[in-house]
Amino acid sequence: MYRSLREYIERLEREGELLRVKVPVSTRFEIAEITDRMAKSEGGGKALLFENTESGFPVVTNMMGSRRRIAMALGVEELDDIAKRIAALLGDALSPKGSLWEKMRMLPLLADVAKWFPQSVSGRGECQQVVWQGDDVDLERLPLLHSWECDGGAFVTLPMVNTVDPETGMRNVGMYRMQRFDKRTTGMHWHKHKTGARHYDAYKRLGERMPVVVCLGGDPAYTYAATAPMPDNMDEYLLAGFLRRKPVRLVKALTCDIRIPADCDFVIEGYVDPAEDKVMEGDFGDHTGFYSLKDLYPCFHVTCITHRRDAIYPATVVGVPPQEDAYIAEATEKIFLAPIRLAVQPEVEDLWMPVEGTAHNLAVVSIAHRYEGQAHKVVQGLWGAGQMMFNKYMVVASAHEDIRSFERLGRLLRRADLSTSIIRAEGVLDVLDHATATCGFGGKLAIDLTAVDPSTEVEEIAEPEMLEPKGGVALCDTSLLAGYGLLVLFADELRPVEVNVAAYLNHNGFKGVKYVALFDYQAACVMTMNDLLWLAMANTDPRRDVRFVADGALLFDARSKHPSVGDNPKRFPNVVMSSVETIRYVDQRWAEYGLGEMILSPSRRYRKLWLSPNAEW
Repeated sequence: MYRSLREYIERLEREGELLRVKVPVSTRFEIAEITDRMAKSEGGGKALLFENTESGFPVVTNMMGSRRRIAMALGVEELDDIAKRIAALLGDALSPKGSLWEKMRMLPLLADVAKWFPQSVSGRGECQQVVWQGDDVDLERLPLLHSWECDGGAFVTLPMVNTVDPETGMRNVGMYRMQRFDKRTTGMHWHKHKTGARHYDAYKRLGERMPVVVCLGGDPAYTYAATAPMPDNMDEYLLAGFLRRKPVRLVKALTCDIRIPADCDFVIEGYVDPAEDKVMEGDFGDHTGFYSLKDLYPCFHVTCITHRRDAIYPATVVGVPPQEDAYIAEATEKIFLAPIRLAVQPEVEDLWMPVEGTAHNLAVVSIAHRYEGQAHKVVQGLWGAGQMMFNKYMVVASAHEDIRSFERLGRLLRRADLSTSIIRAEGVLDVLDHATATCGFGGKLAIDLTAVDPSTEVEEIAEPEMLEPKGGVALCDTSLLAGYGLLVLFADELRPVEVNVAAYLNHNGFKGVKYVALFDYQAACVMTMNDLLWLAMANTDPRRDVRFVADGALLFDARSKHPSVGDNPKRFPNVVMSSVETIRYVDQRWAEYGLGEMILSPSRRYRKLWLSPNAEW
């Protein structure tokens, strides 16, 4: 695999997957806007190396932001190659061994596995060639990105946060964003469900400071492993060793007894003191496409910074999908499908998390369907399994269906019997889910399509020739009626609290409509159907916003939620986008960047969704 991040970048360039920006660029807004345009280009565009930043360090973005680049980062031609390798490994390891010879055949497999375990080495690593200690410690010398206009500041966005359980000695490597407060402190944004937060609680019980070491760069397999949904108490560097087919070499940090990859680019050492009050962190334009709003999180104190002499700073930009994280999530789908089938639900044949669901909001599953109620069993099992517990909407189909085709799913959804196929529950949600009024807990909904015959004749939909506004509905889009049975409605532009969808359907004589999606008026003229799917998944809590209306149509109320009205959340965030000034500035400089034909800013079409001048409504 790669001996350094620089070696990976050189390969990207040889393969035509990287563009260099040689002119000076700012880490405040400019890099993020350029990267957002590239990431939303066809197929994820190219990786970008910004060679001339205020800090003197080059910055790489979008380095895993395509199917080809994420495969290259993990050392394969196709992500399916990793999935097949894991499936074969698990099959060999767990198959019955009837004879001594069959058992002896496992010895080479065990020897291979042993090669992946991380190895501690003596001395300093390349990551410690340059040391900043004492008065030299200064986070402002690093090119942290300030991505969006309402962000609380500059953030570390691709950190590998290394912590150790003080009770078991087990290491965890997680990815938790870090807002820079000053030269020596940042926030540590680990959610209550995360392993880092559990380690923090353990140190708090012991009354001790918690050592933390943050790494950036090195072999991109390390960065991927930090994002992966590994079972608790399993070492992420073991996964990295498996992916790169050789062990991760670990050296001791300079100020604590935590071991880190010798070949990464930057190391930020320090501690979190559980005895201190938490600090206000945020706002932050997040991967959900909305701002995650200010809240209290632990403060990380920096004691030492080290880096390679030829260090390159890796960063990612998150926001309205698709972004680089979509391709990282796709790798996770492939890599962890075999373990899910083995340990959780053996009947699962395929798992797809469309990019519009921003990882947690939407999952589509195919199963080997054999008996009545099997979809219920699969759904409930997945909702209790690892990070699948954060899933909000799930669709379950039979194994012979192509679940990655929206057209095929549409045929099934059009023919579903909604009186029997809806599965409802309440459970854990992502802390970043802004639609629920109870942080980290809300409604879940699944649709069982396993018994649907896609060739069945469907009821004709009565669609009126003339449409009139009624009940607070101002506009209507019927383009998805025939394929999905879906009617898309837009509420009055004044954002009324109540909209009477049943009155609109009855007044206009609609019959046979299967699904209704209701959006804000402002979304009507600017959003694509993919955008609307993203909004529908993000802006709804199934227990409050999904209900049956006239003639049994299932309504998804995906409007922005008036804060504190009824069962709405107390706070409601804005969509993430660049400012008008940033868009104009990048437009004016585009020819200087050397990136080819102008790519228009994706933020232009989201400006109409802006609810207020701030991160929240």
